[in-house]
Amino acid sequence: MPNGSLLVVDDDRPLLESMADYLRSLGHRAEIASNARDAMKRMKEFPFDLVICDVNLPDQDGFQVLEWARQAVPDTNVTLMTGLGSIENAVEAIRLGAFDYLTKPIIDDELVLSIDRALGQRRILDENKNLRKQLDQRFGLANIIGHDYRMQKMFDVIESVADTRTSVLVLGESGTGKTLTARAIHQLSNRRDKPFVEVACGALPDSLLESELFGHVAGAFTGATHDKPGKFLQANGGTIFLDEVGTASPSLQVKLLRVLQDREFEPVGGSKTHKVDVRMIFATNCDLEEAVRKGEFRQDLYYRINVVTLTQPPLRERIADIPALAEHYLREFVSQTGKAVSGLSEAAVQRLQAYDWPGNVRELVNVIERAVVLSKSSVIQPNDLPEALREDASVAGAVSSSRTFGSNLKSALANPEKQIILDALERHGWNRQHTADSLGINRTTLYKKMKKYGISFERQLMLT
Repeated sequence: MPNGSLLVVDDDRPLLESMADYLRSLGHRAEIASNARDAMKRMKEFPFDLVICDVNLPDQDGFQVLEWARQAVPDTNVTLMTGLGSIENAVEAIRLGAFDYLTKPIIDDELVLSIDRALGQRRILDENKNLRKQLDQRFGLANIIGHDYRMQKMFDVIESVADTRTSVLVLGESGTGKTLTARAIHQLSNRRDKPFVEVACGALPDSLLESELFGHVAGAFTGATHDKPGKFLQANGGTIFLDEVGTASPSLQVKLLRVLQDREFEPVGGSKTHKVDVRMIFATNCDLEEAVRKGEFRQDLYYRINVVTLTQPPLRERIADIPALAEHYLREFVSQTGKAVSGLSEAAVQRLQAYDWPGNVRELVNVIERAVVLSKSSVIQPNDLPEALREDASVAGAVSSSRTFGSNLKSALANPEKQIILDALERHGWNRQHTADSLGINRTTLYKKMKKYGISFERQLMLT
């Protein structure tokens, strides 16, 4: 076992010092305190792994020290020791949260075993905390990069709904990061230590999908040689994420409705009813309201899953987030590949922001990976990007726009200017000074043009 930091508390000075010396001889850091007040002070100053405290102290007893420690330093284990041991006291100590209860005279082997167990438990807890931290970094809300106001609104809703059992429907085009959002909801919830199970409903035919979700019994169909638990049972206590739910067949929709309402189902070919406690998150890139109007999606199921809706904007509508996203994924791929790439040039960033991104964030990830792998210099240049991004899309777009506004020259010039200002504001997170600087005008001129074209953050927010 690793060496630990220990605090020994006892009013018997010779015993206190001899025990501390013995623990130091084993390689532990051992400090001493002769009363409860001094012990509490030391525990506030330093995070001990274990406190070995006598029950009988001159100012307070060891039980009071234990109760204080549970509140003030909950990560510190406390072992109580006494010369008047009894089963009742031992039971009470464990009930109050003591790690162990030792009786005097202390036997060396018992003390060493107790310390080793305490340090072993502390090591496991520290490892779990590190794993939790890694999971939070990988799947938590901080992993979803977005300074755009629509993303910020989405973050607020996620934080509000995460720690409930309410069903969530995530809408957005393919590649916008709906899976990341579902994982973030799970990671922020009190189910974070339970399973997160993802099912791509559009990837399997209906017959296999029902078996995948609800399981099957042996003999349910050809090839079903044994019982198989489904994804709902695997997700019990945690979260199940059903992507592309709009592709579900009518028969599957009926079963999903029942699970949503009653949290119960039967496996394919079976009669035994299984009850589950699952949080359900759905995602789709299709228009479910239109599917309901066409009779392709059950209206009652739609209302059950559409309790809280999160809409992820496409990347082309939040170009201000592109530099941060690009830098984030660049760091990831540099770490994976070991390439000596430090960043992107301003010209490369401008190309990224001018592109339409039909594949959204997923496409951006692929572009950055390609650029890191192929780059010959320490800074990614426009030539490192795919050909489609090297085209001057912003100029082409402006020319195209000007052709659509008829023969009125003033109108033809005004509309592209308004769009250029809107794009610049979005790109700089509606920071007017930075926007004016990027456009090469002063802030007063920018104010006048915004007023002229009726541009405001609040108005744009309402339009979206």
